Amino acid sequence: MNATPAKPALLIVDDDEDIRAQMKWALAADYDVTTAGDRPGALAELERAPRDVVLLDLGLPPRPADPDEGLQALAEILVRRPGTKVIVITGQGEKTNALQAIGTGAYDFMTKPVDMPELALVLKRAFHVARLEREYRALQQHTASDGFEGMLGNGSAMQEVFSAIRKVATTDVPVFILGESGTGKEMCALAVHRRSSRREGPFIAINCAAIPENLLESELFGHEKGSFTGAHALRKGRIESANGGTLFLDEIGDLPLALQVKLLRFLQEQQIERIGGRVPIEVDVRVIAATNANIREALQRGTFREDLYYRLAVLVLQLPRLQDRQGDVMLLANGFLHKYAAEFKKEVSRFTQQSVRALESYTWPGNVRELENRVKRAVIMTEGRQIGVSDLELMAGPESLRTLREAREAAEREVIQASMVRNKGKISAVAVELDISRPALYEILEKLGIRRAEKDA
Repeated sequence: MNATPAKPALLIVDDDEDIRAQMKWALAADYDVTTAGDRPGALAELERAPRDVVLLDLGLPPRPADPDEGLQALAEILVRRPGTKVIVITGQGEKTNALQAIGTGAYDFMTKPVDMPELALVLKRAFHVARLEREYRALQQHTASDGFEGMLGNGSAMQEVFSAIRKVATTDVPVFILGESGTGKEMCALAVHRRSSRREGPFIAINCAAIPENLLESELFGHEKGSFTGAHALRKGRIESANGGTLFLDEIGDLPLALQVKLLRFLQEQQIERIGGRVPIEVDVRVIAATNANIREALQRGTFREDLYYRLAVLVLQLPRLQDRQGDVMLLANGFLHKYAAEFKKEVSRFTQQSVRALESYTWPGNVRELENRVKRAVIMTEGRQIGVSDLELMAGPESLRTLREAREAAEREVIQASMVRNKGKISAVAVELDISRPALYEILEKLGIRRAEKDA
């Protein structure tokens, strides 16, 4: 005999005993309701047994006409049980109290007298969001063995990356990370930093392609006051700011040649000079560079200095494309789904079978970044409890969901129909052009359901 599922546990905190009794009676069919009449009682109940949701009246003794005790209870509940969804009850016209409660961290608020059908909906949603957050935390713990410093991956491709990070992190030499856009190069660099002896120092990242060329030198090396028009104060550059830690130079393939020379000098001497400065500044920094460009082509074209490349590429990490990470797409997709469902308080918890097929068959030109953005957008836009193909804005047609047999049949149909048009439907001519026998052609036409325009003489 199956056990009856436990009801979700709800704590009602109100100083009025009659209201507590009425609320408990109204909600007991759906929830395991306990009550408390003041702040100490509420905290004691939560210590005895955590609750996902608390219904809290702000007017609590010893000053029930003053919201301070209720707001204090709210703050203490959230400190002791951070995941608790607290729904605040406040008097009519007390908008300031409601706003203060939300600012403190309340999940929602309702005004007196409470509309019970509306409360039922708010409670249902609060419990659902709490469950999603709990599942997301469980998923993070479950996938901890599959991940590494925030990077998820249970396939051999990413396990090799994790192993390489462990090795290069123990050294203090430059690292060059190669990989397509969206493969997680900055996360990889951060993982190296966190695993290194410099983990207590700063991690400073700069995208060399995102900053205009005329500002890039100042961003990297800093400037002295008055060194150029607009330089109203001394400013440290990113290299100097990373002193004692790690500097991550993303899209270094876009670094202008003049700055490549200056960067090379810094790597050789571990000294910089700010723009307008004359005094060398010692800087102790580990440099990690990355690019999604074909660096070999850049070397051949002369747009990237060979001496700088070999200075940076003492150790090289190659990040795989998402389509080459077998089994990782749904691991990542489910992680993003639970993360954003909890963040946006959406009642969505799974992908449809069709959307799973679409996710797994898509080529992901934007890699993990594209996957995360599509799932995030889908969570926001969906109106149901499942993510469908249309929510992901992935093709649901045969191009994305086609099996090998379906793809083969589609190709055969296209070739045969084109030949029949050229040969005006004459089967003999089509068979000759396609180099198959007439009986074989008849069989294929029957299988594909292609009607002949006319009988072949």
